Amino acid sequence: MKIRDIIEGKKEWRAHMARVKALPQDYQIVYKEMQKYFFKVGPAELTEGTGGTGLLSGIVDLFEEGAAAGKGVLQVTGSDVAAFCDDLIQDSKTYADSYQESVDQEVYKAIKKAANKSK
Repeated sequence: MKIRDIIEGKKEWRAHMARVKALPQDYQIVYKEMQKYFFKVGPAELTEGTGGTGLLSGIVDLFEEGAAAGKGVLQVTGSDVAAFCDDLIQDSKTYADSYQESVDQEVYKAIKKAANKSK
């Protein structure tokens, strides 16, 4: 990754966060809690997409539409925000999935290497 890419990503993240700060207070609160939840649960493509925001940018889009329609944030997400988050990432690969795959690959390589030595 080039420095130019890092700088551009940082600019895009700042623009993303400016959009979040422009949301009504209740939307900002829920967005920040969802962001924390996603960072802990770890969908691997959380930051993939334009500006490194991917899923998060889509949530801001949804929240902007809800706010423009005069809806409260819980009318958009439902009262169980964690379940809403889980539904958004239900088919997503998590960091745990990626780690599990890498462990499986390493074990397979080690066993194969040991088997080749014993021949």
